[in-house]
Amino acid sequence: MIEFYRQFAQWLRQEPIVLATVTRVQGSVPREVGAKMIMGSDRIFGTIGGGAGEAKVIQHALIVLETAQKQSVEIDLTGAPQRETQGICGGKMQVWLERWSGEVAIALVQSILHLLNAGRTATLVTPFYADCSPYLVHHPESTPNAFIETLQPPPTLLIIGAGHVGEQLAKVAHLIGFQIMVHDDRAEWANSQRYPQAAGIFNGSIAEVIEQFSAHSNLYVALVTRGYHYDLAALECLLKRDSVCAYVGMIGSEKRVRQVYQALEKMGVSESKLKGIYAPIGLEIGALTPEEIAVSIGAELVLVRRGIAS
Repeated sequence: MIEFYRQFAQWLRQEPIVLATVTRVQGSVPREVGAKMIMGSDRIFGTIGGGAGEAKVIQHALIVLETAQKQSVEIDLTGAPQRETQGICGGKMQVWLERWSGEVAIALVQSILHLLNAGRTATLVTPFYADCSPYLVHHPESTPNAFIETLQPPPTLLIIGAGHVGEQLAKVAHLIGFQIMVHDDRAEWANSQRYPQAAGIFNGSIAEVIEQFSAHSNLYVALVTRGYHYDLAALECLLKRDSVCAYVGMIGSEKRVRQVYQALEKMGVSESKLKGIYAPIGLEIGALTPEEIAVSIGAELVLVRRGIAS
């Protein structure tokens, strides 16, 4: 979501942009309510599902871009014989098209970005009236004839250990929507050249770094360090956090994992807390290379994020 609005802000500084938002769905459809796509005169970012249905939205968006007249577009994916062929997923989607332009629109997108970057939600109200523009509210409330959505900040993935696996994991996790943070005490490994995706890079003590995320409620952590002692130091801090991490995964052989667990048990860490660690990290897909291991970890992150893994 942050990357989408960053792109949105950049384009808005150059030209008017049409924002397409899925506002209602029925039955089986390719995208969820709130899915978005932006369109300029000759470029598109994001998707509301692809195929003939999206092509129809693009056609209407070009009209909105020219006239500034908002409109709602229905995409029929039921395969009904009386309709133009738009798809056969089985459901229907309603998509709202609205042109955004000028300093007011830019300021609104910047406000959204500010909230999301701070780890806070942003509630956006889009009125379905010709003379009303979208706006932010602090407290969601029922608003007639409007689409109200709560934009969530992206989950943060703290990669502890900036070696080869960490470098590839940053690429994969950034691609699937995580905000990337990296820690390693070696500045020659943890730096912006090797980690251009990272929103933050830390070379200090692990205890100080984890303290900075003490209030973060949606923190994922991947321990891909170069040794047992680094895992132990990180876990000792992570397991003491007041708020439980959404995910903690640790790389290593079963022997290395067992050694870490035994050391933590001697420190008084309960067995229930140890059961919450994903170790060895990643789904079992026979991964060998850093790239393959990163894919296996990324897949596990998606499982946890979507509530499929526990």
